[in-house]
Amino acid sequence: MPATPIASTSRYIPPGTTRYYWVASISNYQSPTRAELNAGTDLTGEISAVSGFATSSDQQDTPDLGSRFVSKIPGRIQAEDSSITMYASSTSSDARTLMPRDTTGYIVILPEGDITGQKMDVFPVKVTGVPKSRDVENPAAMTFQFAMTRVPAENVTIP
Repeated sequence: MPATPIASTSRYIPPGTTRYYWVASISNYQSPTRAELNAGTDLTGEISAVSGFATSSDQQDTPDLGSRFVSKIPGRIQAEDSSITMYASSTSSDARTLMPRDTTGYIVILPEGDITGQKMDVFPVKVTGVPKSRDVENPAAMTFQFAMTRVPAENVTIP
């Protein structure tokens, strides 16, 4: 008997679906409340690019004299360098006021939208820099660079 096929997915593209929130304070980031999410700021409409916001594990070799095969075990978990590029305002009233350098908080990513029961990822972060684009042809923008300060909470159910 063949293996049972995986269920078909409802495919989507992130634009118009995925939401990005900045939340200054969450009491238990592994299980944010609806009130904490509502107190955040939806960054989605000002984002032009996102990079990182993922983790990976090193793999450590575990050789032994009983075999020529070198097995591996999971090692330390690391976070990718992460950033969000957002548009700048001609009045200086933009995300710079919300997330200046050295600000701590949470980037909450809701891949399929803010829908109760769906999944989200919560990244505890510190803003490490906010360099401005000096491109003379494209819309003015800033790249918010983030350091992850703790292990992210991934696939958390949206309250």
